[in-house]
Amino acid sequence: MLYGTPSLQAADKTVLAEIEDMRQDLKYRLAETHRWDGQLRRQLQARAIQGSNSIEGYRASVEDIQSIMSGEEPLEASASVTKAIAGYQQALTYIGLLSRAPAFRYDVGVLNALNFMMIGHHRHKTPGVIRPGSIWVRDSFSGEVVYEGPDVEHVPGLLDELVTWLNEGDLEVPSYVRAAMAHFNLVSIHPWRDGNGRMSRALQTLVLGRDQIMTPEFSSIEEWLGEQRITIDYYDVLGAVQKRQWRPHGDTLDWLRFCLRAHHMQAQRVGRRLAEAGEIWTLLEEQVDADGLNTRCVSALYEAFVSSRLRRSRYQADEDLSQGQAARDLRDLAVKGWLQPYGETKGRYYQAGPRMAEVKTEFADRVTPLRDPYR
Repeated sequence: MLYGTPSLQAADKTVLAEIEDMRQDLKYRLAETHRWDGQLRRQLQARAIQGSNSIEGYRASVEDIQSIMSGEEPLEASASVTKAIAGYQQALTYIGLLSRAPAFRYDVGVLNALNFMMIGHHRHKTPGVIRPGSIWVRDSFSGEVVYEGPDVEHVPGLLDELVTWLNEGDLEVPSYVRAAMAHFNLVSIHPWRDGNGRMSRALQTLVLGRDQIMTPEFSSIEEWLGEQRITIDYYDVLGAVQKRQWRPHGDTLDWLRFCLRAHHMQAQRVGRRLAEAGEIWTLLEEQVDADGLNTRCVSALYEAFVSSRLRRSRYQADEDLSQGQAARDLRDLAVKGWLQPYGETKGRYYQAGPRMAEVKTEFADRVTPLRDPYR
């Protein structure tokens, strides 16, 4: 028996309707091709990876995560963090493919494979294989047991039940609701020795992707969950609804509302970024033209605007340039005061120069607070 899907109340239906309105708006805006689309998607995926892994203690900058995503050595992330990030990116990439696959059914093999991708570098944790015994989740500060998973002999049957539900259960329920319950049930079953939280958040993204709720980069709430104050709320609501051990019941409305709020807040944030992207790109185009620089330099300036660090190799790949062309462009941008170089050879990177800092400050001052849909 799994945790049941709660009945929606009027407030929840209102929030769902608002999320759907924002989704449709994003869908229409994404239907048009823009020069900044690729960088925006890469940023969103990197932030999702950062959020989900930071919850588990694997912390890396968005810039290092983008380097790992492109197969480069990160400048700051440790070897263990780099492996965790690379594994999670591989799993998310597969989820992206599965979201668009014409023929697909959930099965335990897929879940085990995703777990192996995420933690395959920890062979001693038997990645992709059901845990051999009991499992407890402890408070990282006090060491107190805050949750005990179901007995191991029940885990295979519970996974089979979850897979059956994913394929056939509650199909009339809104996708955001099904995705939230998939997340909750998998993290509560806690079927593996490690990676259960990351797997559950990734499964939520896959359920939405299969229901064509845009692409995973735009539908994931992992970035939102990774913020420190939200992470605390995330664990609090999990603990309150789970009640310390596996005991399926239908009183999961608080969990569902937490997830709907997260989707609403993240959708507001992504919508704002998408709207600003066009404005920022146009402004930078005007500045590049006025300085007599090649139009392609806007790509480097946009990256410097949305990131704290730009590497030559990323700009080179984005614009399909030779190493010499990319290096000259970045040197010219530094001379004009747009970028500031740091480091040497492979460790060289660029940050915002004085002129870019002025632009970033102007936009930072214009940010308005996000609206909590339940208040």
